[in-house]
Amino acid sequence: QGQLVESGGGSVQAGGSLRLSCAVSGLTYSRYYMGWFRQPPGKKREGVAGIATRGMSTYYTDSVKGRFTISRDNAKNVLYLQMNSLKPEDTAMYYCAAAPSWYGGSWSDENAYVNWGQGTQVIVSS
Repeated sequence: QGQLVESGGGSVQAGGSLRLSCAVSGLTYSRYYMGWFRQPPGKKREGVAGIATRGMSTYYTDSVKGRFTISRDNAKNVLYLQMNSLKPEDTAMYYCAAAPSWYGGSWSDENAYVNWGQGTQVIVSS
């Protein structure tokens, strides 16, 4: 059973940056498709970014394109989310998740992800 542990969240002013990390253990990390999701207060969870197994293909929701960068280190079993130019609307609990496959569907389909972390809180103040 895989374990995913997020870190790097915190409070930052608008325009600032944070880098989230997700340490993965208990599964063959390099074989898994990875995603970052977030759940703003009072709203449903949404996909933020996805990355294929080798890191060659990345995907983003429109609201973070050009500001966020997803990456992975398969040697260290770590997933990253670099977040720049943060906005108050980026405030949310951020989760990393692992999928054995996207099954030809969207990277943001939560049903594909079988392992989830507990989340790390990001607060962006104006």
